Order: sequence, then C-alpha cells, then structure tokens
Amino acid sequence: MSAPGAFNILAVVQGGRLGYEALLLAASLRATNPGFAGRLFLAEPQPGPLWDRDPRLTDQALRARLEELGAVFLPFESRVFGASYPHGNKIEALAALPEEPFLFLDTDTLVTGDLSTVGFDFTRPSASMRREGTWPQIELYGPGYAEIWAALYDRFGLDYESSLDLTQPQEYWQRHLYFNAGWFFHASPAQFGARFLAYAKEIRDNRPAALTCQELYPWLDQIALPLVIHGFGGGRPGPGLAGLDGGVTCHYRNLSLLYARESDLAVQVLEQVAETKENRRLLRDWPQVKQMVYQNGGRKARALFDRADLPHREQAIRNTLKREGLWLR
Repeated sequence: MSAPGAFNILAVVQGGRLGYEALLLAASLRATNPGFAGRLFLAEPQPGPLWDRDPRLTDQALRARLEELGAVFLPFESRVFGASYPHGNKIEALAALPEEPFLFLDTDTLVTGDLSTVGFDFTRPSASMRREGTWPQIELYGPGYAEIWAALYDRFGLDYESSLDLTQPQEYWQRHLYFNAGWFFHASPAQFGARFLAYAKEIRDNRPAALTCQELYPWLDQIALPLVIHGFGGGRPGPGLAGLDGGVTCHYRNLSLLYARESDLAVQVLEQVAETKENRRLLRDWPQVKQMVYQNGGRKARALFDRADLPHREQAIRNTLKREGLWLR
C-alpha cells in the first residue's frame, strides 16, 4: 500500500522503444522526486490471441535496471484491443492497478520537477490540454463539431452543454472538451478504467451516425477520454495542474521534438539521467538517444529554433528537422 495521501504512477511498457522511454521516465522520477511516496507501475501486456508476437519487454538487463529504479512490472491481459490498437493498452491496464489514486503518464514523459507541488484533486479527473485540433476532421458537407460531439454525449447519457467552453466561438474545435491522453488521473483506476473501456469499445463497434465519415484511429482514446472525464465530474485542468506539461512533467513524445521545443530544464534532466553510467550502458543501444544525446544531434536540433517563437504547427517543426536529418522515430 502507498502512504496516506500518496498516489501511484502508471505507464505502459513493451519491448523496443517503450522500454528505453520507460528507463528515462523512471530515472527522471527518481532524480527529481527521491521521496515519492507512491509506486511507479509499468503495465505490461501479456502474450495472447490479440497479439501477433510477444509484446513484453524481454531485455533482462533493461528490466533489472527499471526494477533498481523502483519500477514495479504490472502484467495485464489484452481482451479488447491488443496489436490492432496499442493505444488501448493505457485503457486496459487500468484494471490491473491497485485501487488507489493514480496518475497515468505516457512512457515518453520526463518528470522534471516536484510532483508534490501539483494540486491534484483525484475526485475531479482531468487530462492534458497540450493538443492540436486533430479530431474530428470536418467534411465540407458533413456534420460539424457540435453535431459530432453532441452525438457522443447523447450516446452515453451525458450533458453536452455543460462541457462547452463558451468563451470559444461556435464550430471552433477548442469550444469542445478535447484532451491529449498523455496524462490523466482519477481516484479509482477500476471505475475509470471500466468506463473508459466501455466507451471506447462502444465508439469503435457502434459509432453514432454523425461519426460515419470520421477516422477513429489513432484518436479513439482521445475521443473517449473527455466523455469519461466529464462523466466523473471532471473537466479542463485549472491553474493548480499547470506543472503538468509545465515545470513538473514534460511529455516530449520524440527526442527530436524535445530538443527542438522543450525547456532548458527538460533538456537538463534528460541529459543528466542519460549520462548516468548505469543508464548509459543501456540507452546507447537506442538510436534516438545515441544520436541526439551522445552524438550531439540534439544540440544541433535545438539551435535551429527559437523557443520563444516556435512555429504554430508541429508539422513545421518536423519538416525542419527532417530537412536537416535530425528527425528520428
């Protein structure tokens, strides 16, 4: 059991890139929050009929290092998604967590500051607002934002009107509750996970007519998430949560993007944990870290951009990095 008032962190790990990202996450948590009272759970999907190969992290040296850093491997079964939609791991993994408050973090996240400074209210869930208007994509003669989102709220018996940000204009995507699923939290992983799974499965298998022309992948988790959060009485994050996607956590998504646009603090934490001997001997096998950190590609990428005047669209950043041979996946 975690200490009273503590919470657990959940991330998903698999073989390949996610294992190395998990190492950066675990090492950054240990470096910046040595007194963290909760547990870091690395949820690991198990082999089964929904996977065409073993999805587990099989690198024993990497597993051992993660355990040295305090991570707890948490096996779970994929019963709905699996290889057809790996984003669904974050949904199905919630059922395996202990029934204690949790913060989910995508594995490609660094902890850069003191988590105790974040004003969590686990009874009022929220999620990351660091997103672009990726879904829905409005067709010329198709339904608009209001019709599409209202159809989803109606499907699950939720009050659509109370979810709106009325300071935003009608038929503008930010008027509607929409999150990046890179972080979210709640008091009950069992309740939150069950509803998240039910909503995502219903949208996938029996979409409302207004969604007929909409692509659901890879956005399904981000379509269902605002409905789940609103249904539990949550909403957009207030100022007490500003440290998430701020000075406390950094969802970098890609090391090329991290060097291009993230804070000096994020770069400092990344390089600190990557240069630690026990981590370096493992991370040097990951091409992203090898080129961006150990071979100084990241510093070259960083010099291409003014963090105070970044392009408004991420695609413009990517295009510049690709042109310079500094975009790595």
